[in-house]
Amino acid sequence: MKKKIIALVLIILIAGLCIFFYKANKKDTSNELTLYGNIEIRQVDLSFQVSGLVSKLLKEEGETVKKGELVAVMDESDYNANFKKAEAEVDRTLANQKDAVDKYNRYAPLGIDDTVSKQEVESLYNAQNKANADYKAAVANKDYLSNQLKYTKLYAPEDGIIMVRVIEPGSNVAKGQSVYTMAKTNPVWVRAYVNEKDLGNIKYGQWVNVYTDTVNPQTGNKRESKGQIGYISPVAEFTPKTVQSTDTRTDLVYRIRVYINDTDEYLRQGMPVTIKVNLTSKDNQKNNADGNN
Repeated sequence: MKKKIIALVLIILIAGLCIFFYKANKKDTSNELTLYGNIEIRQVDLSFQVSGLVSKLLKEEGETVKKGELVAVMDESDYNANFKKAEAEVDRTLANQKDAVDKYNRYAPLGIDDTVSKQEVESLYNAQNKANADYKAAVANKDYLSNQLKYTKLYAPEDGIIMVRVIEPGSNVAKGQSVYTMAKTNPVWVRAYVNEKDLGNIKYGQWVNVYTDTVNPQTGNKRESKGQIGYISPVAEFTPKTVQSTDTRTDLVYRIRVYINDTDEYLRQGMPVTIKVNLTSKDNQKNNADGNN
């Protein structure tokens, strides 16, 4: 009889502990929102601003580049020749301009007493203006060809990683034709979706923890990054029905974007991640308080 009573007491204790832990876990879960998404990184197609023969490609796929770093070179022979020709044209028109100005300044006073006819003075004045215009046009053309010469070198616009090397040296490319595809290292964000019923628990600037499936060998835990919610779609991702019941309207999802602050080389484009939003954290409570104020 005593054994039965002891067994019954043990069963009651075990059942009580199970209920306690279930409620505790349920409470913790209700204070945390779990979302799933993928890393997205901006891509840039690098191309020359002029057409010509590509002589050098200085980067391979997978290599990192810094902002302003030279990544490709085009044969500049023709562009250099055109630029030198423009420089000579500037010198020629400048000499003509000085000659025209000198002639006008020399003969214009003689037109006052009709030593030189007024028609000749006007002709000299018009020749001076034409020489000035020719010189300005030559300078503008020189500046244009100087830019064209500079465009035969291709530089990285931002820090990033070369993802695709589209062509090889010796290729003739058109203006704007892609040479490399580069992934920018910043900014890095996560594209995720939140259910309509959870939409009221998130806001702009809310802090989240982002976990990858990769385990950090130093800690034995999944790699973790800090992020903030920077975008919430104002409309559902999928077109809603005209008539919705209470059940169907909660199936709607909204796209959000989480910006990663502490980025590293382990975050790769397309990588699946898990987002944990602690709805009762001090940071998020502060954000909510600031938003209410």
